[in-house]
Amino acid sequence: MNDRVRMKVGILVNERKPDARAAVRALVDVLHSRKIDVLLHGPAAELIEAAQSHEARDIAQLADVIAVLGGDGTMLAAMEKLGNTDKPVAGINIGTLGFLTSCTEGELEFFADSLLRGDFGTSEHALLHSVILHEDGTRQEFVALNEVVLARGQTGKLVSLQAHINGELLNHYRADGLIVATPTGSTAYSLSAGGPLISPDARVFVITPICPHSLSYRSLVVDDGSLVEIIPEGHAGEALFFTVDGRDIVEIYAGSRIQVRKSSRSFHLLRLKNRSFYQALRQKLGWRG
Repeated sequence: MNDRVRMKVGILVNERKPDARAAVRALVDVLHSRKIDVLLHGPAAELIEAAQSHEARDIAQLADVIAVLGGDGTMLAAMEKLGNTDKPVAGINIGTLGFLTSCTEGELEFFADSLLRGDFGTSEHALLHSVILHEDGTRQEFVALNEVVLARGQTGKLVSLQAHINGELLNHYRADGLIVATPTGSTAYSLSAGGPLISPDARVFVITPICPHSLSYRSLVVDDGSLVEIIPEGHAGEALFFTVDGRDIVEIYAGSRIQVRKSSRSFHLLRLKNRSFYQALRQKLGWRG
């Protein structure tokens, strides 16, 4: 690379990880040894007592590549902090390999050398855009990488839900809740609820009921051009909980509705050479044979 145009790598971290400080220092040292500039997000800068830090949205604009130190949950949080960016985001797992990570903290030199050689690709991941239309006419909008969930509230009772696809009734559900997941999210909550594994480049969503009252209720895979609407049918005053990637908990009441469709945004996950979703499946799920 031309010395006059040095690569810039932004660094975000889950500062609550036990090895976070050592991981940030090691990554910064490896990148500096390759004459790669670093842009540290606030918590990362604080961990190593760096003089300068940057806001996540600024890093999304200024960096050539963004490194996120943590796990899959850290990647989900980073996606929200970074906002709308087409920069490649590399997950560096502090611990074991995750579905959204590019490498582990023991592979930092391989990571840095791959960046210098340009020896990496990106995997484009679809996002969900959801809108809550409240009964009082107000609305809230969210973007999810994994899934949106409408589930039972504090009562612990089964909830009643309607689901519609492109305006047509799909089903009346009695269950603990309903998940709408991207292919990325098919390896997360939806999988735990019995949903299928889906390749990240498939242009679909999956709708999965959580602990349904009837064994005939199954996951359904739909085209990602579909509009999914979820309507609570419970008694007035009984709140359900709507969550986005396990965060942004919003109380939902009868009379409101949720619309879910593919976002115009996407998330660009950095993939190193000879690393793939299928390799992650084999490792995470312990497939043998």
